[in-house]
Amino acid sequence: MVQFRPRRVIWMTVPCAIALVVVFTVVGVLLRDSDTGANFYLADQIAMVVIGVILAGLTLLWALPRVRADAGGIEVRNVLTKRRFAWSEVLSVSFPDGASWARLELPDDEYHAVMAVQAVDRQHAVDAVRALRRLHKQAGESG
Repeated sequence: MVQFRPRRVIWMTVPCAIALVVVFTVVGVLLRDSDTGANFYLADQIAMVVIGVILAGLTLLWALPRVRADAGGIEVRNVLTKRRFAWSEVLSVSFPDGASWARLELPDDEYHAVMAVQAVDRQHAVDAVRALRRLHKQAGESG
């Protein structure tokens, strides 16, 4: 079995999520001392921190993509969806020129994005596509 996750996206999302929480917390703390004439209360300050935490959580969703593959098939978890394909359902694993991530070519001109294999990961993405193609080819030869 092989498993791949994006690398650079994780390096970007974690600091971004931390920054969001810090910025919204600082704004929430300083909100009461405003010269704007508006009245801010403790509930407003708490709401600012909660908004920061929610935005950080949404940012961290981009670190979730993963692909797992074995001789039987491939499981693709993207930001919000998770789906498993038998190798017999997959025509090929491709990485079109200019694309941000790899994809599975399916029958009837359909495809499924593999967001775990991203162009910004360079050699890691190349290795992932080669490993997935090798498993797909082995499944085709044995099936």
